[in-house]
Amino acid sequence: MSVRTERVALAGPGHDGVPADAALVVVTLDRPEALNPIDHDVVHALRAAVAAHDADPTVRAIALTGAGRAFSAGGDMVKYRTLQHDPVGFPAFLTDLHTLISEIGGCRTPVLAMVNGIAVAGGIELLLACDFAVAAASARIGDAHLPYGQMGGGGSLTLLPRAVGPARARELVFTGRLLDAAEAREWGLVSRVVPDDALLTTGIELARDLARRSPLAVGNAKQVLNASFWDGTAITSGLRTERETAARYGLTSTDAHEGLAAFAERRAPRFTGS
Repeated sequence: MSVRTERVALAGPGHDGVPADAALVVVTLDRPEALNPIDHDVVHALRAAVAAHDADPTVRAIALTGAGRAFSAGGDMVKYRTLQHDPVGFPAFLTDLHTLISEIGGCRTPVLAMVNGIAVAGGIELLLACDFAVAAASARIGDAHLPYGQMGGGGSLTLLPRAVGPARARELVFTGRLLDAAEAREWGLVSRVVPDDALLTTGIELARDLARRSPLAVGNAKQVLNASFWDGTAITSGLRTERETAARYGLTSTDAHEGLAAFAERRAPRFTGS
């Protein structure tokens, strides 16, 4: 299999406030000898994994990472030599890849990129789809389509300017250069950089923090945040979406009232996701 999943239990001694059944699911691209290329089978596998785990209320976070020394070096260049002569297959691949990117952004479960090494071309597109990213110190991140006569087709030309600004996006796209982990953090592509051997434990700790929150509130917050980011919503429309969602949540959610009660009673909240 080119993609494998692992369920990591988040509860245990010293993890107060984490529900007993809470879990992080780590989805790993698993062709390390080829630097974890993204082909149609991988896209289908990732779509299935995101859908299945987003539907599981015990899964509080999904993490995407790669085996070996790469997060992903992008599309399968060997298969592209045939695929890019297929007027049906190549557009279908791009459509499914765009659907995956949209589904990662649209699902209610937070999706974290754990960038363990090289993340270029399709790799940076997968990173940009995630809600946020943590990078190992050895990570190298960039677009890198143009040096090989390719162009971004999986979202980098649309998402990268929104993440780092148009001028910096043009620099990465036109030059093909790779950022080291520290520069990627400075540019806002990743939220933190950790030692290579601390990447998984950092992802688990972030997932534990998420597991202490109301999953209903987290899902609502993600969808409101992404409605403006992904749809290019005008500020007035974004504010309306935020206002309507917050009003519905505050008026109808058990978790909202539980959080207020816990604050007043100086105790940890017991969220149920309702």
